Formats: sequence, structure tokens, C-alpha cells
Amino acid sequence: MPKIPPQKPRELIKKFQKVGFIIDRKKGSHIILYKEQSKITIVVPMHTKTLPTGTLLAIIKDSGLTKEEFLMLK
Repeated sequence: MPKIPPQKPRELIKKFQKVGFIIDRKKGSHIILYKEQSKITIVVPMHTKTLPTGTLLAIIKDSGLTKEEFLMLK
């Protein structure tokens, strides 16, 4: 399985918007994204230049995507 490259928070938000997530609100330095169809909420921290691998993997898991599906997003 290929490794997931480091992601900037803004890039991550754009990728999730392509699969149907919308920006719901902002609280402090975190952006909350929501997907209407499946009622899934994910939180993306904006206070780092790149997201740590563990945080990135947790966000992908919470979104309902697999690692492979995430890597297919451009």
C-alpha cells in the first residue's frame, strides 16, 4: 500500500470538497466539514503547515474514505 504524502490543510479541504463535503463552520483554528448525504462531520486543524500522518489518517478514516480512494483524489 503506498504511503500518503504530507498534506497541507487547505489542499485537504479542497480534496474533501470534491467528494461532497462542504464547509459547515469554523471554530478557532479548526474547519468543520459536513457531508449532507451521509451525515458525516470531519474536523481539519488549520494551525499546522502540514498535517501529521496520524492526524491525516484519522481524518480520512472519519470521512468514510479508504486510503486508496483518498489517494485517487487530485
